[in-house]
Amino acid sequence: MGSGTGSGSGGCGADGYEADVYGLARLAGGPHRVAEVALLRLRERGLVRVTGSRVRAEAPAGVGSAPVERALTELCPRGASLAMVLTELARGPEVARIGQDLRAAGLLGRVRQNRPTAAGRRLVERARRCRAWPPYVFGGSPVLPDRLLRRALAQAQPPPAGLGKALVRMGKALDRAEDRHDGSGDGQDGGHSCGGGGGGD
Repeated sequence: MGSGTGSGSGGCGADGYEADVYGLARLAGGPHRVAEVALLRLRERGLVRVTGSRVRAEAPAGVGSAPVERALTELCPRGASLAMVLTELARGPEVARIGQDLRAAGLLGRVRQNRPTAAGRRLVERARRCRAWPPYVFGGSPVLPDRLLRRALAQAQPPPAGLGKALVRMGKALDRAEDRHDGSGDGQDGGHSCGGGGGGD
C-alpha cells in the first residue's frame, strides 16, 4: 500500500508497504517535509515558481499527480506566502492520509508520538542507501544546492506550536488584500503574484 503516486520503491519497500516519495518524506522529516517535497517536485516539473517568500502555481497539477501535489497548486493559483502554503498543506487531509497509511503499515507510531517505528526507520535507511530518491527527501531544504531556494525554505519552516493557525489566517488575509489590490481587470498580475527579489529558479 503506497501513499501517493510518486516514484515506486525500486525494491526498497517494507512488507505490506510499497515505499513512495511522500511516505518516505513523512517518515524522514514529518508533515512539513512532505509539503516541502511536494513543492520541490512541482518546481522541478515547472508547475510552481518560488520567488523570494512567495510561491505561485504556474499550472494545476494533473490528474496523475499525487493528491498532495494537487492540493499545493490549489493553494496558490495567484501567488501566496510560501510559509502559509507549506503550513496549511502540512496540516491538510492529504498529508494526514499519508500518515494514516504509514501507521496502518506499522511504520509510524501512535498519533501522540508521531514518530517512525523501528520498522519505519529501517525503511528510511534502506531507501537512503538505494539512492532512488532525491537527497532532499531525507535531508530537507539544507541539502539543496540552490542557495536562494534553500534560504526561502529555511525562512518558511514551521512556526512554534500554537502559532501555525494564526500564521495561516494572517497569510490568507494578506493574500486576499493583494488580490483586491491587483484586480485591475487587465489580466496582469501587477508584480505581486510571486513576491519580492531573486527566486530559486
